[in-house]
Amino acid sequence: MAANTKNPPPAAPAPRHDLGQGNFAIFAAEDEQDQKKLKWAIGIAVILHVVLFLIHLPEMVQGDLGKAEKQKVYVVQQVRFRPPPPQQEQQKIEVRKKKVPIPDPTPDEPEPIRVVEEVQPELDIPVDDAVFGIPDAPPAAEPSGPIQVGGDVKAPERIVAPQPQYTEIARKARIQGVVIVQAIIDKDGNVTNVKVLKGLPMGLEEAAVNAIKQWKFRPATLNGKPVVVYYNLTVNFKLQ
Repeated sequence: MAANTKNPPPAAPAPRHDLGQGNFAIFAAEDEQDQKKLKWAIGIAVILHVVLFLIHLPEMVQGDLGKAEKQKVYVVQQVRFRPPPPQQEQQKIEVRKKKVPIPDPTPDEPEPIRVVEEVQPELDIPVDDAVFGIPDAPPAAEPSGPIQVGGDVKAPERIVAPQPQYTEIARKARIQGVVIVQAIIDKDGNVTNVKVLKGLPMGLEEAAVNAIKQWKFRPATLNGKPVVVYYNLTVNFKLQ
């Protein structure tokens, strides 16, 4: 069989790897162009900002200087007043006796002398109101409440003092010692407001308080007058 020379066979398709390399080269070329455009755009933007900054820089500097010049500083000075000058005391002019010579009609005779006196007003001071020496001090005020004995306050003197009775239980227990109380002695010498400062057990404290309330004193005095005072009293319990 003879070969068909009129219709040649179709060419074989190009390999796929050749097509892929061609597309990558086109993409790389476009990306490079985009990068160049971006760099040009950034450079132009930077140049424009620099130019604008240089144009407005003098105005900004002048504005800051103007604001600084407009700020004023106020200095407040303290006003000081001078005290008025002290008034000079007017000097009292005392008029003394003056000797006034009379024109001498006769120069051969001695000249008479006339004495001129200034009459001073007399002060009428009543003798009863005149005060001579230092007046006496006013009398001291009498204290309103109880005071402590000491100084000008003389202590009260005991007149009647019945002794307390030993309790039977304290006697059997052989209790001995002292009971100290603080009491108020009024202007009549009576004992009131008894307060125990140191006591003893087994009824001795109560026995001492009951006995002290029956005591009688000459009252304490201040400048000779009776006063109310605080006074400490002691009762001694001792077995024979």
